Amino acid sequence: MPPSVPSLPRRVARMLRTSLFAQVACALVLGIVVGKLWPGFAADLQPLGDGFIRLIKTIISPLVFCVVVVGIAKAGDLKAFGRIGLKALIWFEVASTLALVIGLLAANVVQPGSGMNVDPSTLDASAVDAKTGGGHLPSTTEFALEAIPTSFIGAFAENSLLQVLVLACLVGAALLHLGHTKVPQVLPAIEQAQEIIFAIVGFVMRLAPIAVFGAMAVLIGNYGLGVIETYGKLIVLCYVAAALFIALLALALRAVTGLSLWKFLRYIREEMLLALGTASTESVLPRVMQKLRKAGARDDAVGLVLPTGYSFNLDGASLYLSIGTLFIAQAVGVDLSLGQQITVVLVLMLTSKGMAGIPGSAFLALSATASSLGAIPAGAVALLLGVDRIMDSMRVVTNLLGNCVAVFAVSRWEGALDRERARKVLNGEIEVDVEDGGSEKPEPTEPEVPEMAELEKSEVPGKAGPRKPDVPTAAASETG
Repeated sequence: MPPSVPSLPRRVARMLRTSLFAQVACALVLGIVVGKLWPGFAADLQPLGDGFIRLIKTIISPLVFCVVVVGIAKAGDLKAFGRIGLKALIWFEVASTLALVIGLLAANVVQPGSGMNVDPSTLDASAVDAKTGGGHLPSTTEFALEAIPTSFIGAFAENSLLQVLVLACLVGAALLHLGHTKVPQVLPAIEQAQEIIFAIVGFVMRLAPIAVFGAMAVLIGNYGLGVIETYGKLIVLCYVAAALFIALLALALRAVTGLSLWKFLRYIREEMLLALGTASTESVLPRVMQKLRKAGARDDAVGLVLPTGYSFNLDGASLYLSIGTLFIAQAVGVDLSLGQQITVVLVLMLTSKGMAGIPGSAFLALSATASSLGAIPAGAVALLLGVDRIMDSMRVVTNLLGNCVAVFAVSRWEGALDRERARKVLNGEIEVDVEDGGSEKPEPTEPEVPEMAELEKSEVPGKAGPRKPDVPTAAASETG
């Protein structure tokens, strides 16, 4: 009798119960509906998204520390770790500069701000100060000094990823120097702590649909859908430019590693949807690190390249900054020369670094760029206040994919990538259950049928094999 097929409602219920992707997708749609119909109520849902981000941030620093320390100790080569860092920085600089150039070319061709004829004096410059909280971007010297921790505990308390990376490198180097014989208990303890943190990640991720629902409801409730009509040309340009850049990333990944970016995107679809819903790449950093490790990238490469990319490789932000700079210049009627546009690239190459974690960092970078040119009124940056939040989706997707491609590329460059395993994982030949600490699901196998030769061997004394049913003999019956 053929097995019964579950009804459609049961299949949907099972999918919603077991699939994080389905849960987050439903929460995303529900958040849009609630934000559109009840914007006043939606504004009160802000704590749902903020609380989830807080929970994730509490485990990012210890997770990065454990992964990097274990990666260095197991790799056994501190020089290789230094090469990975250097190659990562080279990749970051090339990728972010390419993003800036693509943004400038796209803005020159499409001219998203032309014809607006905005009077800068009518713009409220104080609104930008309120958005940025009166902060400022660190200078190059300040940025370098802030990467050096002043306290071991303080680096974790302040959740400074660069400082945590420095501490992890020092601890990993010390473990290599002392060897496993002098401190035999330290590395196993850190590995066990890493497993505990990944288990906590699994617990926290169960709240992801609630966080996405709250964040999306707040976005639609506060900004509505009308902003898309007002800034439609700019929004479409940014997303098309991002799609072009991602296509170039796909070509680069294929050329360097032979892997498919689209299959990788399917592999991290849950994390990508969560990052879109919460408008934060930090919310998925722990799970993405785990998935990259399970996809064949070595621990030390993942632990160094991905967190560092969160500060140095903001490709989506670079695209937005270059397009936004030309947009506000065109909107106020300022025609930037080729030399001034080259200056824009050079300034943004510096100001786009270290933006992570600074409130309103995009506006700080835009204001610094406008001031360096001397041709764009500083108040003109306020033109982007209404559309900035809509751009988060583009920035999040591009930043996340750019950093993941960097991990694969640098790993391949350094010989720290198991390409065969990566191919099997991305093709679905090896299924990884991240919720269960990254364990692999065994592939279904057909039951083995013993061959005739094995059955014959089983009759020979001393040979293992299936036994024939015992037939009672006369002797046996007598002794019985």
